[in-house]
Amino acid sequence: MRLKNNWLLFIIFHVLFMGVWGALIEIPEKNGFPATLGYVVWALTMVPAAIIALKINNWKLQTNSSSIFWGCLTGFLGALGQLVLFITLKIAPAYLVFPLLSLTPVVTILMAVVLLKEKTGPIGWIGIVVALLAIVMLSYQPESDATVDGYLWMVLTAVPLLAWGSQGYVMRFANKKMSAESLFFYMMISSLLLIPVALWMTNFDEPINYGIDGPWLAGSIQILNAFGALFLVYAFRYGKAIIVAPMTTALSPVLTVALSLAIYSVIPHNIIIGGMVLSIVAAFLMGVEETHVDETKTEEELSIK
Repeated sequence: MRLKNNWLLFIIFHVLFMGVWGALIEIPEKNGFPATLGYVVWALTMVPAAIIALKINNWKLQTNSSSIFWGCLTGFLGALGQLVLFITLKIAPAYLVFPLLSLTPVVTILMAVVLLKEKTGPIGWIGIVVALLAIVMLSYQPESDATVDGYLWMVLTAVPLLAWGSQGYVMRFANKKMSAESLFFYMMISSLLLIPVALWMTNFDEPINYGIDGPWLAGSIQILNAFGALFLVYAFRYGKAIIVAPMTTALSPVLTVALSLAIYSVIPHNIIIGGMVLSIVAAFLMGVEETHVDETKTEEELSIK
């Protein structure tokens, strides 16, 4: 009962944790701790969060083949996005990357429309159009702006964008077949399974910072992501989706961008700022539309029963 009454706190904690995490994750890499090893640290921080989730669920874990498949697939997509994100932040600052990543609902909605033949409303299509405009504006690079060189960062950002958008699509199936705690557990397992890949990608011939401001700082930052994701699970379980989805989709990137700009002490070009604002607006619109579609489907299913 206590958890149910605190759903708004779960939203607040999720936004705070994920917003701060997004602004800080590139710091250990800049201190000499490779991005690939940053992934390893992140995967390990998923373990305590998954253990706490199982404890909350009285250690009940679904082990049927369907739960394992959908849970691991959901986790693999999330882990793949994380792995590439660490590499992306090596060449582009968070205040440019995260506005684009806030557009993951574009991928989720388009996959649902194309593959499931679902219909999205006018709000969803407006959000998609605004998102496309935001991408064009974020890609603007005035000659005087030496923050990022070229467009490789946008190509790399597209990987977690597509992976996390697909994860949202897959999660539609997973949530219907298994408990949230079991889903989170298999997400943790999937992240651990990709650790050998991250280690293989690491160049151990280069100097690596194993000090306090390396892996230990990375761990203290990555734990924010792990528990931020867990807070989101319970926010959706006990809160109203029509409130949870737009707030979590839009507010976390806002906090990340604000903190990142403060850390870098820079003011981007007005066109890029406009792209950031539009991306957050698009994320909010699509969050509202996704929630509306889900609630409409639920009502239709209940009426059929």
